[in-house]
Amino acid sequence: MSEEVGLDERLDDSEDEQGQKWREVRLEDVSRKRSENVDPQEVDLDMHVGLEHIDPNTPYPEWEPVGGLSSTKRRFEAGDILFAKLRPNLEKSAQPDFEGVASTDIFPIVAEEGINAKYLLYRLSSKPAYDYARRTSAGTRMPRTSWNLFSNFEFDLSPLEEQRRIATVLHNVDQAIQKTKGIIEQTKSVRDGLRQNVFSQGIRPDGRFRNLDGSELKETRIGKIPPSWRFLRLDEVCSDVVDCLNTTPEYSDDGIRVILTSEIEEGRYNPEESPYVSEEVYEDRIRRIEPKPDDVVFTREAPIGEAFKIPEGERLCLGQRTMQLRPEAGVLNSHYLLELLYSEKMQSWYRRVAVGSTTKHMRVEDVEGMKIPVPPIDEQEQIAALLGSYREYVEANMEHSAQLKRLKEGLMQDLLSGTVRTADTNIEVPEEIAQHG
Repeated sequence: MSEEVGLDERLDDSEDEQGQKWREVRLEDVSRKRSENVDPQEVDLDMHVGLEHIDPNTPYPEWEPVGGLSSTKRRFEAGDILFAKLRPNLEKSAQPDFEGVASTDIFPIVAEEGINAKYLLYRLSSKPAYDYARRTSAGTRMPRTSWNLFSNFEFDLSPLEEQRRIATVLHNVDQAIQKTKGIIEQTKSVRDGLRQNVFSQGIRPDGRFRNLDGSELKETRIGKIPPSWRFLRLDEVCSDVVDCLNTTPEYSDDGIRVILTSEIEEGRYNPEESPYVSEEVYEDRIRRIEPKPDDVVFTREAPIGEAFKIPEGERLCLGQRTMQLRPEAGVLNSHYLLELLYSEKMQSWYRRVAVGSTTKHMRVEDVEGMKIPVPPIDEQEQIAALLGSYREYVEANMEHSAQLKRLKEGLMQDLLSGTVRTADTNIEVPEEIAQHG
C-alpha cells in the first residue's frame, strides 16, 4: 500500500464534487474530550468499559455490569470514541453503541460539527494517531498520554461527504470481521460440546455417538469413559516423552525457529516473534531427539496445556517449558492426542496437578505419567476426523479474518491519506454512518 507523503503531493489541490478541499486540522479543532467524572454508584448507568474490554484495533467494545464498582469513572455517551490513553502501544480505541462509564485511563472523545464520528474513530485508530499518542506519553512502566498533548494531533480532514464514504468502506470491512468472529465463536462452542461428548461416550463404527448411561461407563480420575477404552500413562503410548533443555540457547538472525510457549494457542503455532538458532546450536539442542512431523509439542508452563502438531516440512527446536510427545505408531493417533489434550477432562486435570505459588507449572514426571483414555486406533481416527473438521473450519475462518484485517489496514492507509479517493465512486452511505455526522 501507499507510503505517507505530504498533503499537497497526494491531492494536488484536488477538490470534491462540491468544490471543497481537504484541510489540515488538529484533533482539538474537530472534537472535545467528555470530562464528566462520576461515582458509578450514584448514576443510573449499568455498563462499564475498562481497558480489558477493548481489543486492539477492534471498534466494538465489550463491557461488564457496573455492579459494586466504587472508584471514579468517566461517563460516555453512545457514539463517543473511547481512546485508551494508558499504554497507547496496545492500540485500543472503540465506539460503543450504548452509554455507560469508562475507566479514567480512557478518553471519551466527542466529534464536533463538521466531522463524522465514525470517520474520526478510524482516524484515531490509525498508525499515525497511535504513534503520536506514544510520542506524547510520559512514564516508563505505565506510559500515558494526556489530552493537552494528544489533542494537538494533526491530520488531513476530507470534506464531510467523503468522510462518510471512507467511514462506510471501513465500517463494512469491520462488519465482515465481526461476522467472521461470530462464526469462529459459534463453531468453537459446538466443537467444545462435541469434545465433551465424544471423550465420554466415544463413537460407534457407523459414526454415531454411543448413548451409554452412567452405569455402563468406566470411572477414571479424569471422569467417565467407555468401558472398552484403555486408560494408560502417556509414556506407555508414546515412544518418546521428552522435556526441553532447560537453558536458553544462543540465538541467531536466521536458521531454525525456537518454539515459544506464547505462540502456541488452541492447537496452532503462530511464529511471529520466535527466535532462531544456528544449525550447530540446533544439533546440540536435539541430541536426545529431533522434532519430527506428527510429533506433538505440549506446554507445561506459561501457559499450561497448549499444544500443536508439528507440520510437514517444518524444522523446529523446542523452547523452554515445552515437551515433545511422539505417539507410538498404531497405538496412539497424533491428531486424536491433540484434540484430547484440549478436552475439558484433561484441562481440569492439568489444573489439579499444577504446582507453584507464583507461576503454576506441571512437572515433567506429571506429564510422563499423565493417564489418558485410549480407544481402539480406528475409533481414535474417527474422533480425530470429526473434531479435526471443526478445527479446519475454525482455522479457515481465522485466516479469512486475518486477510480482512490486512485489507482494512491497507484501506485505512490509502483512504485516510487521500491516495485513493472516493469522490467518483457510487458508495451508498447507510444511516448508521450518516447519523454520526
